[in-house]
Amino acid sequence: MKILSWNVNGIRAALNKGFADWVKQTKADVICIQETKADLSKIPDTIRNLDHYNTFWHSCTSRSGYSGVGILSRIKPESVNEKLGIEEFDVEGRVLELDFGSFILYNIYFPNGGAENKRVPFKLRFYDAVLHRSAKQRRNGKGIVICGDYNIAHKEIDLARPKENIKTTGFLPEERAKLDEMVNDGWIDSFREYHPDEPQQYSYWDTFTRARERNVGWRIDYHWITPEMRPALKNAWISPEVMGSDHCPVGIVINP
Repeated sequence: MKILSWNVNGIRAALNKGFADWVKQTKADVICIQETKADLSKIPDTIRNLDHYNTFWHSCTSRSGYSGVGILSRIKPESVNEKLGIEEFDVEGRVLELDFGSFILYNIYFPNGGAENKRVPFKLRFYDAVLHRSAKQRRNGKGIVICGDYNIAHKEIDLARPKENIKTTGFLPEERAKLDEMVNDGWIDSFREYHPDEPQQYSYWDTFTRARERNVGWRIDYHWITPEMRPALKNAWISPEVMGSDHCPVGIVINP
């Protein structure tokens, strides 16, 4: 099963840049997208009704054109959930959870810490809510994949300029500690299983400074898996050659 994840920075803008053609070329089984920036009524039919794909959407209801996630899946899930059960998170359209029977897939657009790091407490509470929900599922014996835009670079190797960003959201010690918690709980960063020490592997670049041309980036898009899923993991990669957003797609192959 080939699972891709991509923060498209606006689904309508992405469609204008060839997103539908890219979907056809990838032949992926599941494509998770973040930051759709579209109310449900404004998601174009061209992406809602793609051949061979079931599509699922969760849009922000508290603010128009903000946040939002979607999943395109060739495989019909047993169930779909879009709520963590906490209103301040659920209204922002950040989560889609698909139960495929053999495992659960989360597609998540984790919050940004915001200007002057003002939303960092919200972001950390959101992480806690996700990990609390997934912990219950793990206790029930479910393998889990959490993919999406985590908005955190975990280690110094995961961004081009760690020292300059130590006080910047996305690399704050308290944010990185959440990913340390995941490691301590057994979660596995799938990309680092195949590229443990490979530097300059990024999935996001600032467009204002044209950072992509210089590869001054951040690796903040992930597929983290539970230990039960490790035998099923067959590959993991980043696709920086794919244009159309300030992020690029990341992918894994699993045989659940």
